[in-house]
Amino acid sequence: MSDELTPHREKIDALDEQLVQLFNQRLESAAAIGEIKKRQGAPIYVPEREEEVFRKVCQHNQGKLPNAALRAIYREIMSAAIALEKETVIAFLGPEATFTHQAALKKFGVSLHYKALPSIADVFHLVESGEADYGVIPIENSTEGAVFHSLDMLVDSDLKIVSQLYLEIKHALLTEQTDLSKIQEVYSKDQAIGQCRHWLQTNLPQARLVDTASTAHAVQLVKNRPDCAAIASTLAGEMHGVPVLRESIQDKSDNITRFLIVGKQPTAPTSTESKTSIVISINDEVGALQKAIAPFSSRKLNLCKIESRPSRKRPWDYYFFIDFIGHHDEPQVQEALQDLRRICPLVKWLGSYPNIS
Repeated sequence: MSDELTPHREKIDALDEQLVQLFNQRLESAAAIGEIKKRQGAPIYVPEREEEVFRKVCQHNQGKLPNAALRAIYREIMSAAIALEKETVIAFLGPEATFTHQAALKKFGVSLHYKALPSIADVFHLVESGEADYGVIPIENSTEGAVFHSLDMLVDSDLKIVSQLYLEIKHALLTEQTDLSKIQEVYSKDQAIGQCRHWLQTNLPQARLVDTASTAHAVQLVKNRPDCAAIASTLAGEMHGVPVLRESIQDKSDNITRFLIVGKQPTAPTSTESKTSIVISINDEVGALQKAIAPFSSRKLNLCKIESRPSRKRPWDYYFFIDFIGHHDEPQVQEALQDLRRICPLVKWLGSYPNIS
């Protein structure tokens, strides 16, 4: 067997040597671009360019390597390049090992600096102050719907949505107990509890559900408490030394959370499809919402989402968060927004960004 493997291993070693040389050449070019960006005051991380690179390398992929794996490899290459260009700080809703932390790593790679923060408001404030370059926040889950704290912050902040990310969420039950019937309390974030509600009712009807600041914090709380369990990721269990008793306890197998990346500078149009997010308020009159939708339908702009949220300004006053396909700078989008401003008390552009899944 050794003689059969040797030529293949030698070929791999030779290819690895070439790859390392090519990676370093690529990083040298990226560093040169970084110096130009610094002189021009341009952002180091450019979501539209990132998507263009992903699209091109996938087009070149004619082999057996899945595109998802190729994107993951290039994510780390670009992460290293960004780190060379500038010390980049990513703020996220912490603590470490939460799903938001995992989303941040998936989006930006392991080479950047990460700062875990206790609240969504803290993420916004750190980016606004310039102490962080970008922030990563959850915005909606396919099972539980919108994350309202994130919506509220988008209304009040001048930051723009620059990118989005979807992450498959798999919850585990972590505990030092081995008998489900002996678990008296289950700790987790409210969204995680909601995503596992049917499983909990079926398997742990006796347990009291306790809301915590994060899934990772829940794991910390149940350590050395065999009558308690936490709902969190297996990564959080590994980090805090709490065993997994049950895996994949979410009620729906396709449990996905959408995350947003916020920053100070908006994203330019791309060669691929863009999505735009806005928030509006409407007058208290018959047909007001229908009038607000008309500027989109008349221009064949596809609405992806409409989410209502109390404005907290006065009773029964609502904001409407709208996602649609198109970029803020496109003529038909500008026309639609102008029409909206004529009939809506508030129209705020939250950001335009690559429409990736």
